[in-house]
Amino acid sequence: MPSSPAAEAARRRTFAIISHPDAGKTTLTEHLLLAGGAIRAAGAVRARGEQRRTRSDWMKIERERGISVSASAMTFDHAGLMYNLLDTPGHEDFSEDTYRTLTAADAAVMVLDAAKGIEPQTLKLFEVCRLRDIPIVTFINKMDREAQDPFALLDEIAAKLALDPAPLYWPAGSGNRFKGVLDLRNDRFLPFARLRADAEEGHPDPVAFKGNAVVSYLDPEEQEELAEAGELVREAAKPFDPQSFLEGHMTPVFFGSALRHFGVGELLEGLGAYAPPPKAVEAVRAGEATHVAPGDPEVSGFVFKVQANMDPNHRDRIAFFRLCSGRFTRGMKLKVQNTGRQLSVNSPMMFFASDRELAQDAFAGDVIGIPNHGVLRVGDSLSESGTLRFAGLPNFAPEILQRVRVKDPLKAKHLKKALEGLAEEGVTQLFRPQIGADFIVGAVGQLQFEVMADRLAGEYALDVIFEPSPYAEARWVLGEKADLEDFMGKHRAAMGTDIDDQPVFLAKSAWEIGYVAERFPKVRYERSRERA
Repeated sequence: MPSSPAAEAARRRTFAIISHPDAGKTTLTEHLLLAGGAIRAAGAVRARGEQRRTRSDWMKIERERGISVSASAMTFDHAGLMYNLLDTPGHEDFSEDTYRTLTAADAAVMVLDAAKGIEPQTLKLFEVCRLRDIPIVTFINKMDREAQDPFALLDEIAAKLALDPAPLYWPAGSGNRFKGVLDLRNDRFLPFARLRADAEEGHPDPVAFKGNAVVSYLDPEEQEELAEAGELVREAAKPFDPQSFLEGHMTPVFFGSALRHFGVGELLEGLGAYAPPPKAVEAVRAGEATHVAPGDPEVSGFVFKVQANMDPNHRDRIAFFRLCSGRFTRGMKLKVQNTGRQLSVNSPMMFFASDRELAQDAFAGDVIGIPNHGVLRVGDSLSESGTLRFAGLPNFAPEILQRVRVKDPLKAKHLKKALEGLAEEGVTQLFRPQIGADFIVGAVGQLQFEVMADRLAGEYALDVIFEPSPYAEARWVLGEKADLEDFMGKHRAAMGTDIDDQPVFLAKSAWEIGYVAERFPKVRYERSRERA
C-alpha cells in the first residue's frame, strides 16, 4: 500500500548548492551523490579516457572550462529519505538561472573555500536565499589546504551574513596539519587520512575523543589544542537550534574536504536531520489567494527551468517541474494555467544529471523532467484542474545588449527559431526592435554570449557574430493603454518586443531612461517582469 502524499512529502529533502566559482561546489555535488550511494566513483560516468567527466556538468563548455553554467537536478534515495539535489551555476553571469533554481529549493548548502571565506558571488546568492527565506547549511571546504582561522571564518559569517554560525564539528588544523574534526555534540574524533582523490579506501572510523585510540591520530599537543578550541567554541557560539535554523537566523557549520570525501557524509546526515521537508506554498486559485499544502490531493507544481538538447542525438526539450502537492503518476494529464492546454505526461523523468530514468510516480518536493516541444515555458504553473497559479519567476533587465546575426544569410530563419528556443530556456533574453531586422540579445555577462555561440554552433549548426548594439538598457513599459500608445508612438525607433510580445523600451543610456520618465510620468519603466 503506497504512502499518502503527505507522508511521502515528509521524506523529501530538496536543496540547492550555492557558492562562488572554484569553492568546490561541483566536487561537493559529486561526493554527496557518492555518500548517498548514488554513484560508485565521483567525477566519472564511464571511466574511459575522454568519457570520464563530472556528472552534473554535462555541457561541452562546462567540461572544457571546469565551470557550471547550467543548473542540473539529481535525485537519490538514502537512509529512508529522498534527496533532490539542485546544482546551480557558480558563475555570476548565470545568476538568473541560479535565482530560478532557488525557487524550487527548500534549503541551500553554502560552500565556502576555507582560505577565502565569503566571496562576492556567495554574498549575492545568499541575498537571494534571504529573499526567499531559505534556510542555509554551511560547508567550509578545502580544509586539507592552508585555511583561515576557523574562528575568523565564523566571525565573517556572523558579520557579513547576519547569521548565527553554529559549528557542529571543529577542525584539528588545516593544510598539511589537518588531522580531522571533533564532533562537538558527541565528543568523537573523526580522523582524516590524506587519500588520493580517487582512492577506494575511506577515512578511519571515528574514535572517542577522550579515549585511548585518539593518540593514533593526534599527538598530546594537538589533542590539548583541539580540546581547548572545542571548549572555547562551545562557550562562544550559540548552540545549534533547529527552529532558529528553519527561520533563517542560524546556520549549522560543517568542515571538510569534498575532494578527499571527508565531512561529506556528516553533511548529508545533517541535511537529512535538519533540512525542512516541502512546506505549503502560496498560490492563486481562480483569482483568490490560497496556500497549497504538500499533502493536498490535487497534483500541482511549476516549471523553474527548461533545457533543450541535453541529449544532442534526440533534439529533446525538457521542462524541470517542481511538484508542490499530490501524488503524480506517469501518464497523468496536467493543465497549463496560463494557456489552458492539457498535457499527457507519458514520459516523466527523474534526473541524474545527464542520465535519466522514467519516473513512475513523484510527490511534493520532487523535481521531474517533462519532455515537450515548446509547450512549456519557465514560470508555467501546472495542475490537474489548471486553475492554480504559483508566483511567477521574473526576467531581470539584462546588463549587456548585443546585436546577433548569422554569417550565412540563407540561415536567417533558422537563427530566429534557435534564438527563440534559447530565450524560452532563459539562457538569454531576446528583443525584436520595431524598426530593423536585427535581433537584440540581452545577457547578464559576457560568458552567456560565449555559451550561446557555442550552443548555436553545436546544436543548430549556426555560425553567428555578436556585434555592439546601439542600446545600453532595456526596460519593460507598463501603463494605461492610451498612455502607452502615446509613449510608443513618439519613441518608435527605440521600441521593441520581448519573446512574449511585451513592449520593451531600448534606451541608449540610463540617463535617457531618466529623461523619458520625466516626460512620460504615467508610464512605468520596469527592471523585471514576471515570466509567462
